[in-house]
Amino acid sequence: MALGRSKVTVVGAGNVGATCAHWIASKELADVVLVDIVEGMAKGKALDLLESGPVMNFDISIVGSGSYEATADSDVVIITAGVPRKKDPVTGQFPSRDDLVKTNQNIVGEVTRQVAKYSPNAIIIVVSNPLDAMCHVVLNESGFPSERVIGQAGALDTARYKTFIALELGVSVRDIHGIVLGGHGDEMVPLPRHTSVAGIPVRELMSEDKLQAIIQRTRKGGGEIVNILGYSGYYAPAAGTIEMVEAIIKDQKRVIPSAVYLTGQYGYDGLYVGVPAVLGSKGVERVIEMELNDEEKAMLEVSATAVRSVVGVLGY
Repeated sequence: MALGRSKVTVVGAGNVGATCAHWIASKELADVVLVDIVEGMAKGKALDLLESGPVMNFDISIVGSGSYEATADSDVVIITAGVPRKKDPVTGQFPSRDDLVKTNQNIVGEVTRQVAKYSPNAIIIVVSNPLDAMCHVVLNESGFPSERVIGQAGALDTARYKTFIALELGVSVRDIHGIVLGGHGDEMVPLPRHTSVAGIPVRELMSEDKLQAIIQRTRKGGGEIVNILGYSGYYAPAAGTIEMVEAIIKDQKRVIPSAVYLTGQYGYDGLYVGVPAVLGSKGVERVIEMELNDEEKAMLEVSATAVRSVVGVLGY
């Protein structure tokens, strides 16, 4: 990491990107550069956020730009760019998964080449969807070592899981301990066997039916927000991202479930899968291998198979 104040670039000044900048500013984690291809969007949102500093008592540099020169020598780069899956207003049809993957492959690929050009020592956190496949794009296009290309999914999915448990039990979210593994989608793998409330196993506190309902709600958590709002959530995704950024910038050695490139761990090689990872100043510093039972291994395999099928569309 660079000496002095850290620098974080956020690519994409939409809801998730702008909220990432907001959380960074509120914590005074780093100077921020917002980048967006939409004329004036990054510049306007950066200026608006900067002007809240005197009220919210943060004092950092916040810059918005349509080009990448301002991002030079960033310590961490967050990539949120890409198009969401939405209906065609004329046909009412959704684009095919393959079309969406290819479209975002082109967008994220170009972003990555620019990022690598101006910040060759950065750690990249990928938020763009489909998350696991886009991690492969960034890894391939950047040429960075895999420990410096990390996907944000597990931090968000785990936060949702903990939230729903706390709501069900009427206890503080601070006392919920649990983890979600696997790909960022309907096949994610919450682990109730490793979930507790202040050390008390969660199965002692609620029925299996309620627990399984929470697991299903977690898996559909993104869709639940879309069904209510008509577009994707952004407060929780941004919060999960900044948890990872803070661990890296402060070299906290936090254990955060993240999409990381596995090289044999859990029986997978050459694939991004959500697993517990120690995050510090070098990026992914270690993958923690949990002992999974047969049921958990089977769920993880279903998730990994789903990731493989999407990655296969990329053509690498």
